[in-house]
Amino acid sequence: MSGVRYALYFAPEDESPLARFGWGWLGRRPDMPTPLALPCVGLDPARQEQVVAEARNYGFHATLKPPFHLAEDASREALCDLAAGFAARRRPFEEVFSLAELHGFLAVRPAQPSAAIASLADDCVLHFDRFRAPPSPAERQRRLSQPLNERQKAYVDAWGYPYVFEEFRFHMTLTCRLDEAERAIYRPILEDLARPALAEPVAFRSLCLFEQPAPGAPFVLSRRFPFGD
Repeated sequence: MSGVRYALYFAPEDESPLARFGWGWLGRRPDMPTPLALPCVGLDPARQEQVVAEARNYGFHATLKPPFHLAEDASREALCDLAAGFAARRRPFEEVFSLAELHGFLAVRPAQPSAAIASLADDCVLHFDRFRAPPSPAERQRRLSQPLNERQKAYVDAWGYPYVFEEFRFHMTLTCRLDEAERAIYRPILEDLARPALAEPVAFRSLCLFEQPAPGAPFVLSRRFPFGD
């Protein structure tokens, strides 16, 4: 399946400390497709590029509604209209984040389980699903070829993605999967870089629409829908 893919993500507010940290580390602003120079922090430059390449392509974000193609009877305009109304009915909140390991990669994650984040993610999966085209047989097989439990497999067929609802883990990816030796190198560097950004609670004030214009192209933040007052 080709064509534009859409996703609903959390992205830190523009120019916030967490946004600047994420942009700087990954080497790309999420609202721009072009890369920036990576920080010089004493790492092998070629390996550093490899470590952030996939995360950079998606932009600094946390997934709420995973990437999807539009259903045949759906339109971008209607998707944006629904997203604007959905966001306006929610209230801003704050969460404390920390640097963490998740399945071998390093990410920014909530310091404690968050009912507010879980509610936001669950509602996004449910509320916007009518805009999602079913995955192609190849996409479905690619998902099911991963090591999944039975509930995750069922979610692939029901929602197009295995990591929703009880399987959801909010995270903002910073690296690819690293072995223990590389994690021991990258983690202290990231902890130092992220410390100012994680010193205060992070605001959730908007829902972001990201778009991928073609397979393999960067996901770009195209619209930010503010939460209500």
